[in-house]
Amino acid sequence: MSVLVDSDVLIEVTRGRDQDLLSRWGELSQSDRVILYSPVTAAELWAGARQQEYAALANLFRTLLCAPVDAETGRQAGDYLRHYRKSHGVELGDALIAAAAVLNRAELWTRNRKHYPMREVTFY
Repeated sequence: MSVLVDSDVLIEVTRGRDQDLLSRWGELSQSDRVILYSPVTAAELWAGARQQEYAALANLFRTLLCAPVDAETGRQAGDYLRHYRKSHGVELGDALIAAAAVLNRAELWTRNRKHYPMREVTFY
């Protein structure tokens, strides 16, 4: 089983302040599970990074596998937006992350489960 890590978790990993999260990260990193991230997550982290954080961020992403965003991911994300944008306020980035998790049969590790009301999404 794979785990797709959301932006909020990777931000906490890079900050190194939440010991419970870091412990869980260490356990996941030592397991045989594939750790994925979405290009949406990469964009969010790079957008907020300071120049002195670039090397550490690049090293972090080198240890993870990027989930592809392809036509099927776009279709699934569009379905999620159609169903959940008005009722739950789901935004494009979260719809793409959810679609990547579902299509890659990955559990989603996020601290913002309310952003992912899709019943197909399973959480780590």
